[in-house]
Amino acid sequence: MKTHGVRAQQREQTRQALLRESRRLFAERGYGAVSLSEIVAEAGVTKGALYHLFESKAELFRAVLEQVQQEVAETVARTADVHDDLWTRLTVGCQAFLTASTAPGVQRIMLVDGPAVLGWNEWRAMDEAASARHLADALTDLIEEGTLAPQPVAPLTHLLSGAMNEAALWLAASDDPANLPATQAALARLLEALRSEARAG
Repeated sequence: MKTHGVRAQQREQTRQALLRESRRLFAERGYGAVSLSEIVAEAGVTKGALYHLFESKAELFRAVLEQVQQEVAETVARTADVHDDLWTRLTVGCQAFLTASTAPGVQRIMLVDGPAVLGWNEWRAMDEAASARHLADALTDLIEEGTLAPQPVAPLTHLLSGAMNEAALWLAASDDPANLPATQAALARLLEALRSEARAG
């Protein structure tokens, strides 16, 4: 039993080393420019050890993407959940997503290489599991509360999620530091327009 425990610990240490180094390399240079040989050399393991844990470079990337998406989702939730008001939670959470997604490594892995490497359908499913589901829950609560007008949640969720992803991509490619506050202000106006519709009704 003790030997089994040591092996499991070594396996997890190897996995973490591969995730850490491949994430760094993918963030710096992009998926296509990084080889498995580089990854195992940086992680200090053999290719055999890598293939024991991951079937392919794409599967390793998927694990990295999952880690990045989870971290962004946790950041958003942590930032939003300190507020009791549902509307404030939504707006603060959306702004937190925008800020977290503009980090160069996050942007490249999550928004650029993610859909290209895994395909749009798989990437969307992962995005849905990591963050879109939470956005849908927040919108549902606001509709039930009466802060937002009654409407189907799914299309609204995809519209807002797509807008924020596209904005994050644009910001990451921009050299102008003024673009982030300008985009945050535009997002705030977009969200406020949704609330105004309910008030007008």
